[in-house]
Amino acid sequence: MTLPRIAVDAMGGDEGVRVMVDGAALARRRHDRFKFLLVGDEARIKAALDDHPNLRSASEVLHAEDRINGDEKPSQALRRAKTTSMGLAVEAVKSGAAGAAVSGGNTGALMAIAKIALRTMPGIDRPALAALLPTLGDNDLVMLDLGANTECDARNLVEFAVMGAAYSRVVTGRAEPRVRLLNIGTEEIKGTDSLQQAAAVLRQAEGKLAMSFDGYAEADILGSGQFDVVVSDGFSGNIALKAVEGTAKFVADLLKRSFRSSLRSKFGFLISRPATDLLRHHLDPNNHNGAVFLGLNGIVVKSHGSASAAGVANAVAVAARLLEEDVTERIKADLAAIDMDGLRRTPASAASA
Repeated sequence: MTLPRIAVDAMGGDEGVRVMVDGAALARRRHDRFKFLLVGDEARIKAALDDHPNLRSASEVLHAEDRINGDEKPSQALRRAKTTSMGLAVEAVKSGAAGAAVSGGNTGALMAIAKIALRTMPGIDRPALAALLPTLGDNDLVMLDLGANTECDARNLVEFAVMGAAYSRVVTGRAEPRVRLLNIGTEEIKGTDSLQQAAAVLRQAEGKLAMSFDGYAEADILGSGQFDVVVSDGFSGNIALKAVEGTAKFVADLLKRSFRSSLRSKFGFLISRPATDLLRHHLDPNNHNGAVFLGLNGIVVKSHGSASAAGVANAVAVAARLLEEDVTERIKADLAAIDMDGLRRTPASAASA
């Protein structure tokens, strides 16, 4: 199957053009059907392509004279979008020159540019940022929203649940993903009015959607593998994600310090190295790289700014998988099956985290 081209913001990552091009080349070696539109400084991209003839033959370079800075406000980024690598990569999706865009740049700026250029799908008030988290189960956990919308009403949460379930079906292959709402307890009386209203709508939709609503989840079981999708507002989701990432780093650093504490510990490390290597691989964010803005009329994938070439390749693979599976049509079909009459709408003015 020949896929539409994937536009890569070659100037978006913290590590520069070289790593973004190396990542695209690695993705191309893994999947030779991938074709690319590399957006950024033409001279630097072509210099990086000299090391990757396999990528050069499958790519077109689109020159961009500027890039979005990491600390740039979304409003400023919007004004400069048409001259930046990020803006031109997203514009390529809008025009049909590419089927998806991948960027490691400023998250807030990418969200603003993508939302203005691509608009939200019919039936979706706001897009959400979704990512995959490792679990003890057979599949990764789809978590959303991770910061695109700091305040959400019940309608938004229901929309996020539908989008998250559609994405989970793509990445896990599970016909009916198990969906939960992030809450401070599992009892039905717990949580805000918005959470309780969203839960009621999802319970009523049971049997109409390709998902199983399993109620509420507390943050301490996000990695348990007991469910496939967890939904929250962007404020709570971003905090939970950072706590998970921070805990993983803490455990890794603690193990490293412990193994260096004595000669006996160093010997123990040598014996346990296969297990620690497996743990490191499981927790490495590069192996789970590629957050997705769900709910837009187009595919936009956010790579970690500090991602390695392997991480960039994984983000590209996420974009390709979404193109192959046509997740947009899955979301539209599920939205049509839900009755959200009575759920109020709130203005789409929540700030990006």
